[in-house]
Amino acid sequence: MQLFQRSLLEDLQGDALNLAQRLTQKEAVIGVVGLGYVGMPIALEYCKKGFRCLGVDVSARKVEALNQGENFIEDLDDQEVREMVEKGMLSASTDYAVLRDADVVFIAVPTPFNANKDPDISFIIQAGEGLAPHLQAGQLVILKSTTFPGTTEDYLIPALEQSGLKAGQDFYVAFSPERVDPGNKVFHTGNTPIVTGGIDPTCTILGGHANNQIIEKVYLVDSPKVAELEKLLENIFRSVNIALVNELALLCERMGGINVWEVLEAASTKPFGYMKFTPGPGVGGHCIPIDPYYLSWLAREYDFETKFITLAANVNESMPYHVGSLVMREIARQPVTLAQARILVLGASFKKNVKDLRHSPSEMIMLRLIESGIPYENIDYTDPWAPSYEVAGQLKYSVDLSPEAVAGYHCVVLVTDHDAFDIPEVVKHARHVVDTRNMTAGIAYPEGKVTLLGLTPGRKRLELAH
Repeated sequence: MQLFQRSLLEDLQGDALNLAQRLTQKEAVIGVVGLGYVGMPIALEYCKKGFRCLGVDVSARKVEALNQGENFIEDLDDQEVREMVEKGMLSASTDYAVLRDADVVFIAVPTPFNANKDPDISFIIQAGEGLAPHLQAGQLVILKSTTFPGTTEDYLIPALEQSGLKAGQDFYVAFSPERVDPGNKVFHTGNTPIVTGGIDPTCTILGGHANNQIIEKVYLVDSPKVAELEKLLENIFRSVNIALVNELALLCERMGGINVWEVLEAASTKPFGYMKFTPGPGVGGHCIPIDPYYLSWLAREYDFETKFITLAANVNESMPYHVGSLVMREIARQPVTLAQARILVLGASFKKNVKDLRHSPSEMIMLRLIESGIPYENIDYTDPWAPSYEVAGQLKYSVDLSPEAVAGYHCVVLVTDHDAFDIPEVVKHARHVVDTRNMTAGIAYPEGKVTLLGLTPGRKRLELAH
């Protein structure tokens, strides 16, 4: 691995040198397939650096909105997007044909899993097949979507080569995984280092040079497979460590009398060899719930079982069910039937202070409560970032968080720790609170009013027979 430097361009020749020069002189046109959380920030960054950008998306609604200057990505500045559209620097289409004019094409499409938790890279293949009829000699294609090792070479390139052009000979291909952290006010597209790996040294250098136009530090690796696997490692690292503290929280509940949050705070005083992670109601977003299964699926092809990684994913997936059980336990202690119980969930988005609803644990918690006998219509949610939320195929709408409203629920479940929530007021007026994020820390309340994930007071140890 090495840091990209402009001196590497000295070895380029022919079409590769021409593309590098167009990028250096800001004459290159940038194409982006997929105008979501990854694609739109890329497009805007290039426009801000003086490059004209052409976006392609299957959503006619998104395309129409963007061409009218409307921004639909929360981390981007509305005015910046509007200005770039008005200046003609940024435009969008549902037709891949516009990418004939692009010098570099980024593919940033979703990579979900199917019902069996096997990878679904159909959007990548569709993007390659959509681009193929319009692919031009000398173009550079960079895949950004998180995926398993081998996707770029074994799936994307065959789709692109339906054009009749040869990868590495007529056009260039690299993989450079996204590093997007929704809501992060410190690290953004421009100042977050990334990794790039091409199918040969020329593709790697061109991929590094293209990314370096908008990103300060670009690290080059030997192949797309290395870059594909390192991206999975980034997210699996988080999945495993979150699972560790989630399991520790469950143990603390079983043991009784030990507050897992205090344990974690105490451990974080160590200035080396420790990184703080916190438990919660489950993991969300596009990457952490999905990436472990991408790797475990690939491992099976090599007769290898990723036991440790899969176990961590299973632990994290179990947390919404555990939270549902905590809620049911507290309802059972109140003089109310399941058919009459009313529940309020605080937070629909998977992360604080963002709109992103992808794989949020809130829905799984609600489904668990519905399966346990609480009527769908008796479960509400409130979230200033998400005015509507689809649960069990039906649309719910965020409700009022007034003291009177809060008092009307038998249990309030704190799921997303948005700064906008006035937790002391919620605790004051709620009948009972289940806190999955330690949001009630430092708040005075009557004993027994709050159930904190990772703390069960007063439980005795089982005596073992001798």
